[in-house]
Amino acid sequence: MRDLTVPLRLIAIMSDGEFHSGEQLGSELGMSRAAINKHIHTVREWGLDIFTVPGKGYKLPAAIQLLDRDKILAALPEGNVDVLPVIDSTNQYLQDRITQLRSGDACVAEYQQAGRGRRGRQWFSPFGSNLYLSMYWKLDQGPAAAMGLSLVIGIVTAEVMQQLGAKDVRVKWPNDLYLKDRKLAGILVELTGKTGDAAHLVIGAGINLRMREPAANVINQGWINLQEAGIEIDRNELTVTLLRELRAALRKFELEGLSSFISRWRNLDNFIDRPVKLLIGDKEIHGIERGIDPQGALLLELDGEVKTFIGGEISLRGTE
Repeated sequence: MRDLTVPLRLIAIMSDGEFHSGEQLGSELGMSRAAINKHIHTVREWGLDIFTVPGKGYKLPAAIQLLDRDKILAALPEGNVDVLPVIDSTNQYLQDRITQLRSGDACVAEYQQAGRGRRGRQWFSPFGSNLYLSMYWKLDQGPAAAMGLSLVIGIVTAEVMQQLGAKDVRVKWPNDLYLKDRKLAGILVELTGKTGDAAHLVIGAGINLRMREPAANVINQGWINLQEAGIEIDRNELTVTLLRELRAALRKFELEGLSSFISRWRNLDNFIDRPVKLLIGDKEIHGIERGIDPQGALLLELDGEVKTFIGGEISLRGTE
């Protein structure tokens, strides 16, 4: 893996959102202006826009808030949290270390080179713009007990974001967060373990805090970020609060299952009592969304009869 020290130092210097000349950067980092330009190219590859203005130098469009390892660890004395600059995928990072982890151990990254969403989709992950976080949990009750767990993760994440100022964040079955009827965050729960053994869970969340427009072929649905909605949330505070609340919720889930979360889901459900379409493979089902059942299955009213569905994806009828 190539040395990332210089690009990371460049980002730290330019995170103030001010102009920095190539000469100044070269002097600070002990290299030529041509070498600085080469490393600027790397930073741009990570999804950060950097303006170049003759006579002024380089500048980010706005100041960015970097993850603060010391602040995060000081606020979370229990459990391990790895704060990483550049990584392939936060979920994969934990998967690779799963035998060494304890429940609640986590990682958070500035940039994912190969972030992934549900069904193997790419998760667009520009540097320093959003929150990319994963946490490990061991369920001694086994894989069957994990049913509905992704809904709990969605509930907790939405409630934390509301608590921190994003009051209109809602959940979408089974594991997305929505704001103004557009996708704000995705949750990916990956499970390993056989029946009769403990289940090992890696829970990933990607939350759009501020994000430039990606290429059209990268994201295939309507999305939104908090900055666009006029909301600012401290990334370090979000990391700390989310991990603290997820750990508490999963302890509760171990004891009580999904039952105590059902009413909380209904209060947050973006699609409750609205006409939706459910896509299952090539099949399209139209109905009125009526929430979830005690096992976390989707409830759809079809011609006056409520039926349950455990797979597929929903959207508002006539969209996506």
